[in-house]
Amino acid sequence: MELTAEQQALRDAVRGLLADHHDDSSLWRRLGEMGVAALAIPERYGGAGAGPVETHITAEELGRDLIPSPLLGSAVLAAQALLASGDDPACARLLPAIADGGVASLAWTTAAGHWDPAEVACRATAAAHDWTLNGEARYVLDGDTAGILLVAAGTRDGIGLFEVDPAQAAVSRSAVTTVDATRAMATIRLDGAAGLRIGGQAPEALARARDLACLALSAEQVGAARRALDMTIDYTKIRVQFGRVIGGFQALQHRMADLHVLVESARSLSYAAAQAAGEGAPDTGRRAAAAKVYCSEVLQRVAAETIQLHGAIGITWEHDAHRYLKRAHGAAQLFGRPSEHLARIAAEVIDRRS
Repeated sequence: MELTAEQQALRDAVRGLLADHHDDSSLWRRLGEMGVAALAIPERYGGAGAGPVETHITAEELGRDLIPSPLLGSAVLAAQALLASGDDPACARLLPAIADGGVASLAWTTAAGHWDPAEVACRATAAAHDWTLNGEARYVLDGDTAGILLVAAGTRDGIGLFEVDPAQAAVSRSAVTTVDATRAMATIRLDGAAGLRIGGQAPEALARARDLACLALSAEQVGAARRALDMTIDYTKIRVQFGRVIGGFQALQHRMADLHVLVESARSLSYAAAQAAGEGAPDTGRRAAAAKVYCSEVLQRVAAETIQLHGAIGITWEHDAHRYLKRAHGAAQLFGRPSEHLARIAAEVIDRRS
């Protein structure tokens, strides 16, 4: 798809900032000042009122250089769960802080990591004036540093969304070691933590948040795949073997041409799904699942080829190739495995035809 002048300006601004402050610890604050955290939050809650495509543009740029940031877990997953809850007072209380660059986390899934709206890790029971939550949630994005904590928990009447103060003694947060060191995750344990319920039944809100997070993740994957391929093409122009640069061998040219087609087709699918989501398409869930599956497969293929085509240097710690391979494997599991999303697509297609 063709970007508008405003979208092109956003991409250039983000890319320029990342080039100047790639390893800057204040990068998220700088991105926040640019309005990145506020992109998908409505103006009435202090946001920019943009949509999934603008978030996509930013996520793709962050994915190119594997930039660690709370965009995916805070500005997308947690913020969209809040918006989809339909709880206006809660949105008015919490979203302005997220739009301002504050970090929010959503504690949801079990150790199995299915990210199923009908399966949550925690349990909530009604107390006198609020709710009491217990359980252990895994793979919580930025969970050890977030100032706002949302928890998906089961109740007697279904699954609900709760706001929990992460500073209370009943909340234990511990960072975990991940395959992809650029993706901060934590395990959150609740032992009688007090919580405030947000909205009503949460499965639809969780499904909406997961789908939009899958779309943003697919943009990250496209950006990473493009950067890994560019890095590989550049290397084949300088690596000499048998008296000539290896990029001159037709067999390698064909392989890289195939990878280029994969990356561009993944980008087209990802952006088309984001645009449809922004337009309120009823099949957003299926499109998000398709983007998650295909972009996961493409990044894994490109990252593996990057390792192989770099030869011995590609498996060294000093070279960036291993970082893209780790991102590929980690991202493929996040928000549900590709096989689980394929099953979602198949079930929906069967239901429509029956």
